[in-house]
Amino acid sequence: MGRYQRSILGVLASLAGLGVLLAILLPLRPHVSIAIPALLFVLPALLGVVLGGFVPGVVGALGGFLCYDYFFLPPYSTLTVRSPENWVALLVYVVVVLVVAQVVAQLQRARGDALRRTEETARLYELSQALIGDLNLSQLLTHIVDTVQSVFTPRWTALILPAGGRGALAPGEVLRVAATAGERLAESDVASLTAGGGAARSLGMTGGTEDRRVSVALAVGDHPVGLLVLQEVELAGRERSLLGTFANQAALALDRAELSEQALRARLLEEIDRWRSALMGAASHDLRTPLASIKTAVSSLRQVGRELSPTDRDELLELIELQSDRLARLVTNLLDMTRIEAGALELRPVTLAFDELVTEALGSLDGIIGDGRVIVEEPTGLPLLHIDHVLISQVLANLLENADRLSPIGSVVRVTGRVAPESASTAVEIAVSDEGPGIAKDERERVFEMFSQNAGGGRAGLGLAIAKAFVEAHGGLIWIDPDVKRGARVVFTVPAEAVVPAPV
Repeated sequence: MGRYQRSILGVLASLAGLGVLLAILLPLRPHVSIAIPALLFVLPALLGVVLGGFVPGVVGALGGFLCYDYFFLPPYSTLTVRSPENWVALLVYVVVVLVVAQVVAQLQRARGDALRRTEETARLYELSQALIGDLNLSQLLTHIVDTVQSVFTPRWTALILPAGGRGALAPGEVLRVAATAGERLAESDVASLTAGGGAARSLGMTGGTEDRRVSVALAVGDHPVGLLVLQEVELAGRERSLLGTFANQAALALDRAELSEQALRARLLEEIDRWRSALMGAASHDLRTPLASIKTAVSSLRQVGRELSPTDRDELLELIELQSDRLARLVTNLLDMTRIEAGALELRPVTLAFDELVTEALGSLDGIIGDGRVIVEEPTGLPLLHIDHVLISQVLANLLENADRLSPIGSVVRVTGRVAPESASTAVEIAVSDEGPGIAKDERERVFEMFSQNAGGGRAGLGLAIAKAFVEAHGGLIWIDPDVKRGARVVFTVPAEAVVPAPV
C-alpha cells in the first residue's frame, strides 16, 4: 500500500472514530464532565497517526477540536466559547493531541525504519548464504536472480555474463543472458542486453526514464565480471544501496563458484592423467608378461620346431593358448573398467544356484587354473542367488585367478558360500581363500585400487578393482578377512532369493 493510500485510510479511520465517540457521548452529555470528551477525542487522532501518519493525525485532532467545541462546550451547537476555562481546555486539548500525535508518528517511523533494516539484513543474509553454501554455478545464478526479483519486484530480472566463461568484461566481448526471473524476456530485450559489447555499466538508469531499467555491474575488485539488470523498477536511495550490496555479494559468490568449477575441471584432468598412467602401467606390466611368453613360444616353434618332440611342441602350444587366454581376460578387464567409469554398467539379474556360478567362473578359467586346484565348499540349504551372472562370474573368476597366481604351486584355493550373518536383507557371502603370502593390514583397502602392489610382491592389476565395482553395483560389499592367519581370504556379498521355510 502506497503512502497516499495510507493517508486516506488514516483520515477515514479518524473520522469514523469521531462518529463512534459522538454516538456514545452525546446521550451522556448531561452526566459527564467536559474533561471526559477532551480525553476521549484524543483517540481518533491517535488512530489516524497509527494508520496513516502525522497528517491524518492532525486531521483527526482538528475534527476532535471542532466536535468538542460544537457539542460539549456551552453554548452547545455553536463554535462560540464564552468561558475562559473552556478556552484553556480547548488549548490544552490541541497541545496534548498534537504532541501525542507527533510522538506516535515518530515511534511509527522508528518502527518502520527498524522493520526495514531487519528486512534488509534478512535479505542480505539470504543472498550471502550463497557464498558459504554448496551451490553449483547454475544453482547460484538462479538463486541470485530469484532473490533480487523477490526483493525489488521488477517486471523481470536478468543476469548477464561473458559468453566465454570466467573473466572480466572487456570491450567487444560476447555476452549472454545467464539467468532470468519474473516475466519472460522478449527477443528485443535479449538483444539489447547482449549488445553492450561488454562495456561495464555502473549502478543507475541505463535507458530512458520511460522503461525504468536499472543495471548494476557485478565486480570483483576493479574488474566487472557480469551485469545485473532490473526492468521497470523504481529504487529509492536506501534500495539503491541495498542493490549495490547485493551486487557485491553476488559478484563474490559467482567468482567463488566459477573458481570451484575450474578446480573441479583441474581435478578431472588430474584424474584423467592418473588413468593414463595406470593404463600405461597395465601395458608395461600386465600386458607385457603374456605377450613376452607368447612371442618366446612362437619364436621357439619357428626356429627349432622340426627338432622339437611332440611333447615339447604341445607344451609350447599350451603355453601360447594359456597366455592368450590371460591376455584376452586382461583386455576384457580394461574394457569393463572403461564401462564402469563411463557409467554404462547395467545389471541384468537372474536367479542362479551357487554351484552354477562357480562352474561358470571356472569354465572361463579353463587352462589357467589346474584341475583339482580349487575346492568348493557349499552348505546345504543355501538360497538361490539373484545376480547378473555375467558380472558376478567375472568377479569370482578374477579372485580365483589372483589366488592361483599368488599362491605357491601345489597349494589349494577354496571357494565357500554361506548365508550372510546379520544381513539387513537376504544375502549370500562368498569367499575365496588361498595359501599365498597374504595381504598386510595397511594394504587391505588399497588392494582394491587399480594396479595396486600388495605386500607379498604380487600385482593385483585390474581384477580386484573390477570385482569391487561389480559387487557394489549389486549393493554388496567386498573386503579382506582380517582374521586369516595364513594366506588371504577375499569375501564379498551378493543378493539372494528369500528362503521359504519348510511346512511343519
